[in-house]
Amino acid sequence: MRIRSRRAPRRAFILAAVAATALASFTSVALADDIYNTLDLSIDATAEIMQLAAGGATGTTLLRVENQNGDGKEGCNLTGSTSLVVDVVTSDSATATVSPSRVTFDSCGDTHSLTITPRAVGAATVSLTQVTNSTRGSFNLAPATFTVNVGPAAVTNQAPVVTVNGVTDGANYAKGSVPAATCSVSDDHDSPATAPATLSAITGPNASDDLGSQIASCAYTDGGGLTGSATASYSIIDPSAPSIGLTLNPTGPNGSNGWYVSPVSVTWTVSELESPNSLITTAGCSTPTTVSAEGETTVSCGASSAGGSADTVTETIKLDSVAPTASCAAVPTGWHATDVTVSCTASDATSGLAGAASFSRGTRVDAGLEGTFTVPGTTVYDNAGNGTLLEQFTAQIDRKSPDVTCDGAPTFALGQTPATVTGTAVDGGSDVATHGVGSADTSAIGTRNATITATDNVGNTGTASCAYDVDYRWNGFFQPIDNNAVNKAKSGSTIPVKFSLSGNHGLGIMALNSPSSVQKSCSLNQVTDAVEEYTLATSGLKYDATADQYIYNWKTQTGWSGTCRTLTVKLVDGTTHSANFSFTK
Repeated sequence: MRIRSRRAPRRAFILAAVAATALASFTSVALADDIYNTLDLSIDATAEIMQLAAGGATGTTLLRVENQNGDGKEGCNLTGSTSLVVDVVTSDSATATVSPSRVTFDSCGDTHSLTITPRAVGAATVSLTQVTNSTRGSFNLAPATFTVNVGPAAVTNQAPVVTVNGVTDGANYAKGSVPAATCSVSDDHDSPATAPATLSAITGPNASDDLGSQIASCAYTDGGGLTGSATASYSIIDPSAPSIGLTLNPTGPNGSNGWYVSPVSVTWTVSELESPNSLITTAGCSTPTTVSAEGETTVSCGASSAGGSADTVTETIKLDSVAPTASCAAVPTGWHATDVTVSCTASDATSGLAGAASFSRGTRVDAGLEGTFTVPGTTVYDNAGNGTLLEQFTAQIDRKSPDVTCDGAPTFALGQTPATVTGTAVDGGSDVATHGVGSADTSAIGTRNATITATDNVGNTGTASCAYDVDYRWNGFFQPIDNNAVNKAKSGSTIPVKFSLSGNHGLGIMALNSPSSVQKSCSLNQVTDAVEEYTLATSGLKYDATADQYIYNWKTQTGWSGTCRTLTVKLVDGTTHSANFSFTK
């Protein structure tokens, strides 16, 4: 792209790659956090140059902090309530003055703007001197030094301001979703211009999959011969782990109770679209393979890539292709209302015999069994569905009570009516006549049991004791707390936490050590809602009868600024209720 300047017939808009190591140009090992200016891209002890004109426009630069981890303190020195105070001085105030003359750094994110006013033709050096330092670390002030050259008033040209747009320095972008990087130029002589940025090759262990680090670079030289440049470094990532698919042939158990009755072909499919060159699979992923061993065989496949590790997929295949063995001696024929001795033997080596056909020789059809038992004319099955023909014997007996199971453990609200607990009965003989229902007592919170009774069609009864819970009627948090967003609050403030339990249940409603809060990670995409109400009241719980609300005044800490936390209210009924917060100064 070529852009014409009003000072020259023609100018080349140069897009130049800037070395990714420009911000680490010191030749000696850094021993302290650096205080530096932003006149160029490097952080070093060489004084940068600010060119001004006598009586002309003022110049500006920013003072920033760069963490070097080299003075015995890991991370940024400016943590907690510590600070660094420095004086900003000029070697020749007749040539140039600087404002402000003193700045205070409270965190590594602080920036301070300096304004330099040219007075007369000459040169002056602007530098920093330490006044106070309340941190446990030290600071290198040399990189902040710069020289102010004040020329005649006719010299007005300033270096062009070059900006990288579209991408953000330090950001992560999913492969295929990297924004287009462009350059924009603002110059006091040339017209504004834009052009695509120059992109470096992608570097890193997964560069073959177009994943890793990339630098977008821009540079421009104006008609006065001054050059401005800018870079933005970002990472291209794989946003998802591999996917694992499993195909079986037959597609599902072709026998009973989850058993296969023929060999099973297993085929795994592992897919990684974003970073195929980084894909690693476990030995079990080899396909196809055939499971032909009798019994239970477990197959599994796991995979990982630059996008992370997929959950290992495991499949247990139960194979029983052999029918049970069975034989019977001569047996009496007809129906029997009393105990009968059956001279039959049946066995199965793999899945086992199914149902009442699992008689061994000499076993009596006796109390505790139920159903119609027929040998032969019926097949004796194993649990996979393989069958063997037996000789004829028929007996219809039902002496077993129904098996009753609870339909879960329901939860009722305090005072709820009606409140019933139900169960399900199973009877293998005459079948179930009534399943039964029990009443729940909801007069107080806690865990209780209700007894339910079921009967079969010949009068056998079965019972079960079924648990249920009675909890307070929780109606959610009320304003100023939002239940569906991250509540943005001031650290050190006292927040009224309001909720209702549908009535006054006294002040002993909270469990020990409740409420409580723990720190959680903050998400850039979280939906926030500002806390609009604070209180000066002391911490504690009270009940507002007019609003039918409980109010707990939660005192936050000033040290929580810049963090996110989850507040959890645990009630004596065992339930917990949480709200999320982020804190600012």
